Amino acid sequence: MSLRPVLETRNAIATMEGAGVKLHRAFGFQDPSGLDPFLLFDDFRNENPEDFKKGFPWHPHRGIETITYVLSGTVDHTDSLGNSGTLGAGDVQWMTAGSGIMHQEMPNGNASGQMHGFQLWGNLPGAQKMTAPRYQDVGSSDIPEVIDDDGTRVKVIVGEFWGQRGPVDGIAADPQYLDVYVPAGVKKTFKIDTYRRAFAYIFDGQAAFSDASAPQGVLLEKEVAGEELHIRDMSGDRTLVRFGSGDEITVMAGHEGVRFLLISGAPIDEPVAWHGPIVMNTRAELQQAFDELRNGSFIRPAH
Repeated sequence: MSLRPVLETRNAIATMEGAGVKLHRAFGFQDPSGLDPFLLFDDFRNENPEDFKKGFPWHPHRGIETITYVLSGTVDHTDSLGNSGTLGAGDVQWMTAGSGIMHQEMPNGNASGQMHGFQLWGNLPGAQKMTAPRYQDVGSSDIPEVIDDDGTRVKVIVGEFWGQRGPVDGIAADPQYLDVYVPAGVKKTFKIDTYRRAFAYIFDGQAAFSDASAPQGVLLEKEVAGEELHIRDMSGDRTLVRFGSGDEITVMAGHEGVRFLLISGAPIDEPVAWHGPIVMNTRAELQQAFDELRNGSFIRPAH
């Protein structure tokens, strides 16, 4: 077994999208090669409805897949193909935009006005960029959760893990998408396929992700359940951790435990031509998409 080194840790950056939704972006709209096949990751988390209620009105997508995971509140969605629905707490939607779709996503707070969710963009290989659009809507009750003896909990949204398979399938990047909770002071190792690019996104608590070759950060002494523990390189809320190659990662949870998304996928290794919500392989394909948006032929008829 080889432990994946931590290549980078960085905080998500506050930004605004849609019609004025305040969110934090962990990565996106830069060189996508480091996290190929993933393009963008947003954490939309607000206590004030004024910061999200205007939502994400009608906008196009082509050449990508969008993965929305809601933790609290709801998201109403409607599209140009006549689909509509509502994602609630714990629900997931995997949308393959393919040849093109117009849709809108309108978040709503829970009873306390709070809204929290994530959106990940996955690239499509050139051979699948013009496939017919499709949705996979998955309710929270259909997502398997595995609980280990030490209290570690893993929700398996996509892929296979600890004998469970997530309900979302047929995704181009063959990804693994896990929602992981590790209790305070517990050290845990998770296996990841060697050929996948991988990252973790911490959204609650703190943790140290071990580096096999060169542990980073200041060695800290913490008291956990009455025991003195040495914890290195603590990363906290809204932190992205990008891993190098290897087949496992190790995490040491901080004094409050840690909850994070662990996401990996097989790189596509193709050229990327990207502007806004359209991601193709060449500038000519990108120009064609915007020409079709202008002349009204962007949405392909269903076969």
